[in-house]
Amino acid sequence: MEELIAAIDKTARRRLGRSLSIRAVDAGSCNGCELEMHALSNAFYDIERFGMRFVASPRHADVLLVTGPVTKNMREALERTNNATPAPKWVVALGGCARDGGCFAGSYAVVGGVSKVIPVDLHIPGCPPSPTDILRGLLSLLEYVDTGGRAS
Repeated sequence: MEELIAAIDKTARRRLGRSLSIRAVDAGSCNGCELEMHALSNAFYDIERFGMRFVASPRHADVLLVTGPVTKNMREALERTNNATPAPKWVVALGGCARDGGCFAGSYAVVGGVSKVIPVDLHIPGCPPSPTDILRGLLSLLEYVDTGGRAS
């Protein structure tokens, strides 16, 4: 864990030069991913020390962290949130459901994974992914951005 923290701290400071603002979007999840994602703000993980923070508005976000399968009722809200997020922006699909619908795939109420609705830059697998896995994913996103990765 200490190695991961050191890598994130070094990479975030070198690549960001400012904070990374994350807007969490629940597109229809069971809330398992949200519990792990919210753990990132506790005293143990404390992602704010790396210059990463959760924001309430997509207008202030650099990253959309989307959980759950996209339900038919949340499709338009996800599209609007994506459109409200200023460029450059990156979309991260968090968990198995956000990747392909997970155990909800094929349901009459589910469109599918996030990439069926908006372009996704990174998938973080797991059901749910641990906070450590989420941190590793955010580190890989920072590295991806540094190498000229797509920003919508």
